[in-house]
Amino acid sequence: MPEPLLLAVAQPFCTPYDVDANATRHAEVVRAADARVVVFPELSLTGYELDAPALDPNDDRLAPLTQACTETGALALAGAPVRDPDGREYIAILSVTGEGAAVAYRKMFLHPPEDQRFAAGERPAVIEVGGWRLGLAICKDTGVAEHATATAEAGMDAYVAGVLFSARGGERRDERVRAIAGHGVWVALACFAGSTGDYPQTSGGSGIWNPAGAAIVQASAEPGTWVAAKLE
Repeated sequence: MPEPLLLAVAQPFCTPYDVDANATRHAEVVRAADARVVVFPELSLTGYELDAPALDPNDDRLAPLTQACTETGALALAGAPVRDPDGREYIAILSVTGEGAAVAYRKMFLHPPEDQRFAAGERPAVIEVGGWRLGLAICKDTGVAEHATATAEAGMDAYVAGVLFSARGGERRDERVRAIAGHGVWVALACFAGSTGDYPQTSGGSGIWNPAGAAIVQASAEPGTWVAAKLE
């Protein structure tokens, strides 16, 4: 059996389009949480701004975040729009360590108007950290039963997602958690808090739930917070 994994979910303040400011806030969370894995919301590095320019994983503006990961040994899972070499753009999760950033997952299920710009990712993704297999997801993915099923079939111990729910989306968030936990896995959701994009208020409530669907730890609706728990 793997050793317990300390995982944090964060809902930082987000400045629209400002990768510099947002990467710096991400870095502050990584240092404060001192967790092995820190998960951030959908499009956390730009805000939920669907016209934000695609972010190159090698962008120098990510340096504060990579430095924080160097200091703590953390893996940060941050949200950003990205462009592949073929020109297609995606809503993605970046995997950030002290060695740099890379695209770890591309969102498979898109809301309108996301689908007017972005392509849909083609496959689930599972990454291994400390012997734990983490299935990755972004927002609408969490509400599509076939996504959790396909990710579980790929072999996962925890389902980890960056999401955005409206201020009234707490009940929908909790319903999704219960359905995903039915696969016998931990669930970790990093939710937007405060305002972003066309949402004057979002749900917050980032949390970690055990395989029975019980909340182990959960944040408030306020931005600028994070919570952490050990997966064991």
